[in-house]
Amino acid sequence: MIVNVIGAGLAGSEVAYNLGKRNVRVRLYEMRPLKMTEVHKTGYFAELVCSNSLKSEDLTNAEGLLKAEMKMMGSVTLEAAEKARVPSGKALAVDRNVFAKEVTKVIESLETVEIVRKEVVQFNPSEEIWVIATGPATSESFLSFLKEFLGEDFLFFFDAVSPIVTFESIDMSCAFWGDRFGKGKDYINCPLTKEEYEELWRALVEAEVIEMEDFDRRLLFERCQPIEEIARSGKDALRYGPLRPTGLVDPRTGEEPYAVVQLRREDKDGKFYSLVGFQTRLKWGEQKKVLKKIPCLRNAEIVRYGVMHRNIYINSPKVLDVFFRSKRHPNVFFAGQITGVEGYMESAASGIYVAYNVNRILHGLPPLKLPEETMMGALFSYIIERVEGNLKPMYANFGLLPPLHDRTRGKFERRKLLANRALKAMKEFLEANPW
Repeated sequence: MIVNVIGAGLAGSEVAYNLGKRNVRVRLYEMRPLKMTEVHKTGYFAELVCSNSLKSEDLTNAEGLLKAEMKMMGSVTLEAAEKARVPSGKALAVDRNVFAKEVTKVIESLETVEIVRKEVVQFNPSEEIWVIATGPATSESFLSFLKEFLGEDFLFFFDAVSPIVTFESIDMSCAFWGDRFGKGKDYINCPLTKEEYEELWRALVEAEVIEMEDFDRRLLFERCQPIEEIARSGKDALRYGPLRPTGLVDPRTGEEPYAVVQLRREDKDGKFYSLVGFQTRLKWGEQKKVLKKIPCLRNAEIVRYGVMHRNIYINSPKVLDVFFRSKRHPNVFFAGQITGVEGYMESAASGIYVAYNVNRILHGLPPLKLPEETMMGALFSYIIERVEGNLKPMYANFGLLPPLHDRTRGKFERRKLLANRALKAMKEFLEANPW
């Protein structure tokens, strides 16, 4: 039987890879570059359209634990990330073009995977197995079909990305290199005095934004709040949020600045840098004006403006079972951000989970839940089983895991214990139920 995968983003790539390398015949549909979305720039698989950071690898960080579990199950995105890595402190950041090309190359090399470059606008759910991994930028034509197919309205939220500037245009005479608490020198830090910070804050709250149909501030996802929306929530919100100076010491003064704008490398050659936490829906002319309020960026050359788009996801608890399978059509699965998981690695992890269970079904075995002591298992359980009311996107965090009985330890010690428990549970699960 052929497994049809619609969408070659992070989740779809993981499904195709993990099934294809196990000699399952896969037909992978991707409409790019024949038809582009509002946010994609290439036809490569697993293109990163927001940040180039895949977040922390530290096991005391939920994202680090998630990656460790994904590696245990097998992940093409993490293998590609190692080859595309750029310096980013404790985080795993990549050259997005190198990363996407590597994922594409690996999948194209699999003889069991047939790649079809076309837009799918409908399919017959009674024929073969289908995995829908079209992501938050699902095409309008396919979206119309899915609404009818699921019998449910889609939920949505708004997402935003940060501007990218050239390294050559950054005034390094007033900037300094460094990670928080002296743990590296991967970020460019642009310090602000109290007066400079307040001028930047005023510029943000007064700037004009691009009006969007159906815009609702309450639907903005927590980790992708536009910088201007954070600024409007209070005068000090930025310097206690994305512009916080904690752990960053300006070598010229020997002190923490009043506020700091951080820049993170975007490519292997270090030619481009993105503004950390500066997701925005400001008009492009306004973005130029705002950046000029940052002394180190007064002459910055913007090569990609911050943009905002509507992300689509389904009401998974109502329409999917615990295996991300349609309740009405059990041979149709969903994976990635369209299910309500939020984040690059979370999306990829859901693709691995779906591939694991599709593979079991093809071998005549029942699908299985992952242990809830694991980060993957806890996240997927939350999405389907633990939501009260309408689903809001969720990312990996330690709050999802069952608590430890011993609450006397400190936060980091508890996280180490939770991570060790999770990895032990995943190891035992895979030993008892191998691919």
